Amino acid sequence: MKSYVQRENPGVNLPALRGHNAALVLDLLRAAGETGISRLELAERTGLTPQAVSKITARLRAEGLAAEAGRRASTGGKPRTVLRLVPGAGHAVGLHLDRDELTAVLVDLTGTVVAERRAPLAFGAGARAVVEAAAEEVRELLGAGAGAGAGAAGRGDGGAGPVSGVGVSGVGVALPGPLDHAEGVLHRVTGYPEWDGFPLRDALAERLGLPVTVDKDTNAAALGLALAGAADSFAYVHLGTGLGAGLVLGGVVHRGARTGAGEFGHQVLQLDGPRCECGDRGCVEALCLAAVARGEFEEAARVLGTAAGNLVGLLDIDRVLLGGRTVFAAEDLFVRGVGAVVAERVRRGGGGGGASAPVSVPVDLAPGGERAVAEGAAQLVLAPVFGRADVAFPGRR
Repeated sequence: MKSYVQRENPGVNLPALRGHNAALVLDLLRAAGETGISRLELAERTGLTPQAVSKITARLRAEGLAAEAGRRASTGGKPRTVLRLVPGAGHAVGLHLDRDELTAVLVDLTGTVVAERRAPLAFGAGARAVVEAAAEEVRELLGAGAGAGAGAAGRGDGGAGPVSGVGVSGVGVALPGPLDHAEGVLHRVTGYPEWDGFPLRDALAERLGLPVTVDKDTNAAALGLALAGAADSFAYVHLGTGLGAGLVLGGVVHRGARTGAGEFGHQVLQLDGPRCECGDRGCVEALCLAAVARGEFEEAARVLGTAAGNLVGLLDIDRVLLGGRTVFAAEDLFVRGVGAVVAERVRRGGGGGGASAPVSVPVDLAPGGERAVAEGAAQLVLAPVFGRADVAFPGRR
């Protein structure tokens, strides 16, 4: 287990911060895994008093979130009781709404997938039809989760109304942007102007009877990857039916002042290039998808690498991770092609360091495969429980 002290976000012994302190303890329990962690270690790493830790862990045990994991020898005293997180004590749904496909996962408190569903989706059929399809898939997913012993109930009223989800904290929804993450409202999704202004979060929450959080697909994936320790600062670049990027800078998911950051696909590379569905010309997305349509994957990788190199030069990030179904269709080609362009950009000094202090910015395939966005969407619900809503790993840097 990796040891760390959460000095940037210490616990405070004030009644008003009981939820905050419990999140610190829960996060350490989750990080400890099955081997567990003692109350003394919890106190040392959170900065809380042993008395405060005892009260918090007693409450967590009473709520079924924590349990004993055995005893550990101590130096000069009686063996210490070790505590662990109970993974099945809570669950979250992650929903990836792509332009033509829906992926839904049910995960436990550790982020382990316990049930999964995939179904075709007609994003252009309109907001109401998509909400109905999504709600139905969530109902089916929770029914499958209950059958797998996940502690989630199935349908509510025969499939027509809210669902009951024992142990389900909420639903995280990830889909193409732009959108307002704070309000859960969509803007002009490229190619689908009819979605502009639709309150997806509230509409789906009303349909399901569960809390809903909405974010861009790339941000959700980036959050999940950051929680897994991908890097301190990195870009997740997603090339599927569209193109976008999720940014993690200094351990924090960067959404921007209006939560619109990461519209990577609409940076212009060719002023007189082909018309993009956003209305501009020569966007990276238009150039990449046109090359893919022609079967010219090497050209698509070159264009994508040029755009990724711009990010490296602008933000001085540590790593680039590639994902999306188009990338997965030619994994090695995209990793090599994008990596070569980025390496050349860095070699010329466009990614920090320069000739006197050479650096490398690795380009890799994002772990998680085509399920990475849906799993990241579930973390939109779970991460705040562990005090990680935006800051992925502040105490581990």
